[in-house]
Amino acid sequence: MIRISTRQWAFHRHAWKSVNRTLSSGAEAKLAGASIEQGSADKQRSESNLPVHDVAIVGGGMVGMALACSLAKLPLTNHLNIAIVDSNPALQNGQSIKKETPPDPRVSTVTPATRALFQDVGAWKYVEEHRHAYFDRMQVWDYTGLGYTKYHARDANKEVLGCVVENKVLHKSLLSCLQDSGSQHKLYPLRLSSMHLEPASASSHHGSLAKLELSDGNSLYAKLVVGADGSKSRVKELAGISSTGWKYSQNAVICTVEHMEENRCAWQRFLPNGPVALLPVGDKFSNIVWTMDPEDSLNRKSMSEVDFVKEVNRALDNGYGPRPKSQSFGGASPFSWLTAKNTVSADDCFEIPPKITKLASERMVFPLSLKHANSYAKKHVVLIGDAAHTVHPLAGQGVNMGFGDAFSLSNVIAEGIAVGSDIGEVSLLRRYESDRKPANLTMMAILDGFQKAYSVDFGPLNVLRAAAFQGVQSFSPLKRNIMSYASGEQRFPLFS
Repeated sequence: MIRISTRQWAFHRHAWKSVNRTLSSGAEAKLAGASIEQGSADKQRSESNLPVHDVAIVGGGMVGMALACSLAKLPLTNHLNIAIVDSNPALQNGQSIKKETPPDPRVSTVTPATRALFQDVGAWKYVEEHRHAYFDRMQVWDYTGLGYTKYHARDANKEVLGCVVENKVLHKSLLSCLQDSGSQHKLYPLRLSSMHLEPASASSHHGSLAKLELSDGNSLYAKLVVGADGSKSRVKELAGISSTGWKYSQNAVICTVEHMEENRCAWQRFLPNGPVALLPVGDKFSNIVWTMDPEDSLNRKSMSEVDFVKEVNRALDNGYGPRPKSQSFGGASPFSWLTAKNTVSADDCFEIPPKITKLASERMVFPLSLKHANSYAKKHVVLIGDAAHTVHPLAGQGVNMGFGDAFSLSNVIAEGIAVGSDIGEVSLLRRYESDRKPANLTMMAILDGFQKAYSVDFGPLNVLRAAAFQGVQSFSPLKRNIMSYASGEQRFPLFS
C-alpha cells in the first residue's frame, strides 16, 4: 500500500505552485563498482551525434510507464525528453485484450490511493475501458476456526476497498496515456548492456551525463537513469548498489478460476503453509494466489484440473480446520468476550467463499523473496519499484509501493527543475529516497512479520493469532485504521 499522503496528492496536481524551498547543495557521490567508469570528455564530445535524453527509464513495465506518464503530466516536467529502454515486444506491438477471453492470472490489487494517482495523470479512464473488479468487502481468517475479521468499505466511509486489474490492462492503459500525452519520448526496444558516467565538458551545456550502451551496440546519453527493471535490475547491478534480503521457503501458485456467481469480496485464509487468497477479477471470475511449500506448489501445478479445483475449495472452506463461528451459525466465537455486542449483524457474520467450479487459466508458480536496496540513489542513477524492493504478495502491496515510488520521484524531479537543479544530482535524488524508504521499509516489515507469524503451527501462537483477528473485528477504531493504512491514505500504521 502506497503511502502517498493527501498533501503529496495535492502537490502532484499543483507541483508548479508547491515548490518554495531551495535545495541544499551536497557533495557529489561517486558511482561505485567497476561497471560505472569515468569516461573522457573528449570521447564523449566526439560522439556528440548520439541522442541525449533528460531521463532514461530502463524498464517499461507498469512502474516505469507510470513514471513516464507522471512526468508527461506535470507542468514542470512535461517538456522533458524521455527514453524508455525495454525489449518487451508489448511496448511496440501492443497487447491484445479481449473481454470474451478469461482474465490473465497476473493481476494487481490497486488501492484507492493508487487509483487517485492514476486519475490525476489521466490513465484510469483507460483502465475503465477494460475488465476490472472493484470490491467493497474483505474477509480474513485462519484454519483454526478461532477467529476472523471482516472489512467493509462503508466502515471507512468509502465506496470500495480496492480494485483488481489484470497487469496487462494496467500496462496498456499507462502506455495509451503516454501515447496520448504529446510528450517527448522514444522507445528503445533493446536491453541495457553497460553504463558509464561521462564528465562535463566546457563545450557542452549538458553537464555530466550517464552513457548507456545498448544490446545492439548503439548508445545514448541521459541526465538521469531510472532503474525500473525489476528485482534482477541491471541498472542496480551496474551502479554497484547492494541489497539486503532473503528467499522465503515458499512459492506462490497463481491462476484464474470460475464460480457460479459474481464475486465482490476479497477473501484470504491463512493455512499452515501459507495464505490462500481469492480476488474478484470481473464477471464470474476470480484470481487465486496460494502460498505454499515449493514441493507442494509443483505438485499442485501438475495435478489434474479436477483435483486442483477440489484442493482450492478445500483450502478456502473447511479443509485443514473448521469454519469460524458467529451468532448466525448458532454459536459464539471463543473470543466473544472481546466485544460488548450481544449479537453480530448479518454483514459482520462469517461468510463462506463462493465455490470454484472450474480452472480458467494456466497455473503459474513463482518463488517468493524479500529484498531491499541499501540505497535508492546515486549520481545520475535512481531505483524504483521492484528494482528497489520486493515483498511477499500476501497483501498485494508490491506494485502499489512501486507506483508510490514513481509518483514521488516525478514530484522530486519537478521540485529540482523549479529551482534550477541538475535532475541527476544526488542531493536531489536523496530527497526521493528519504520520502519513500521509511514507508517502504515499514510495509516490508509488516508483511515479513505476517509471513513469519503464520509460518509456525504452534497451539498457543495459534490462539494469539485468532485473538488478534477477533480483536480487530471487535474494535472499530483499529479496524478503520488498518483500512486507512491499507488503502494508502496514511503513510504509517497505528493512527498516524
